[in-house]
Amino acid sequence: MNLPFPLGDMPVETFLRDYWQKKPLVIRQAFPNFTSPVAADELAGLACEADVESRLIAFDPASDSWEMEQGPFAADRFSSLPERNWTLLVQAVDHWVPEAHALLRRFNFVPNWRVDDLMISYAVDGGGVGPHYDNYDVFLIQASGTRRWEFGGLYDEHSPKRDDAPVMILPEWHAEESFDLQPGDMLYLPPRIGHNGIAVGDDCLTCSIGFRAPAIHEMLSGFADFMGERIGHDERYTDADLTRPTDPGEISATALENTRQRLLALFKDEALFSQWFGRLVTEPKYPELAADDADSVSHDDLLTFLQDEGELYQNEGSRLAWSAIGHDILLFADGEHYALSSESAISLARHLCLYQPVDLNCVDITDAQSLDLLCELLKRGLLYSESTEDDDA
Repeated sequence: MNLPFPLGDMPVETFLRDYWQKKPLVIRQAFPNFTSPVAADELAGLACEADVESRLIAFDPASDSWEMEQGPFAADRFSSLPERNWTLLVQAVDHWVPEAHALLRRFNFVPNWRVDDLMISYAVDGGGVGPHYDNYDVFLIQASGTRRWEFGGLYDEHSPKRDDAPVMILPEWHAEESFDLQPGDMLYLPPRIGHNGIAVGDDCLTCSIGFRAPAIHEMLSGFADFMGERIGHDERYTDADLTRPTDPGEISATALENTRQRLLALFKDEALFSQWFGRLVTEPKYPELAADDADSVSHDDLLTFLQDEGELYQNEGSRLAWSAIGHDILLFADGEHYALSSESAISLARHLCLYQPVDLNCVDITDAQSLDLLCELLKRGLLYSESTEDDDA
């Protein structure tokens, strides 16, 4: 079922043109009758799990000091917390809770590869993480209780920050706007906008949808490593057209341009550039949690499963995207790529990237490339069936 985009009455085109990466926007009742993907006690339970990234941040007004603890937490930790001024944050809830993953898919007016994760925070009265900025776009949905959002001003790595706090705190920040968000309300913030969210009363649950924004310096370094592995050590600087230099101590403009063109040529290789970028932006958020390869699945076993009305589902933590290369495509799945050329396999790959279940209607059972692809993704744990889940239980 295709649900409407959570932008109220605003067309997607208007939002992208006037607000995306430009200015904040508050949308009242973006999610009417919103139900949180997890309750507060379930969020606390996730924070006790070793594989789940979580933080507990507390502020002491008397000493004007901040403290942060990293999870996992003991179950009795939460009963010993004060009545005010603390918040629990759990990252990537979408990896563990199918309803949270489904919430991310409501934002597919932005390409899926740009979506990072769904963080959910719980706060008591006065709880928050302090005034800060993020280097990525974020949608903040109020799930329960009330949170006061103050925001304004552009900040970057050169802005003053408190040296004595375990989290980024902007000491020289003043709110320009303030809104109290009720359940179902949503705030959009572009990158680098200073903001501060404070719980007004208890039982404050907030869902935060963050987006991937690779740093340019990291992309340059990553691309250099990627190409360096493929060029070979015998590729060297050459100057077969060398002429006698006017001054042998000079690095000539010709030498500089020769080198620049050699390096630029690497960026102009569309196929390799697509491979590198697709692999980069589909790298799993937590590669250390990647499942070990399962037993191989044969074509016959797969066909039997599908013909028995079986359905396959994308692992909630998987990252899938595709890119066209001429008439073919590259499917990227958790940092690996698959070159696909058959029309059936291309159609299947595009379906997979929409995070919709795969059944017999989606698969050309006569196409070996489609069957190979599904068998490989099953082996890697990027697809699963409900029967597989039951067996693991």
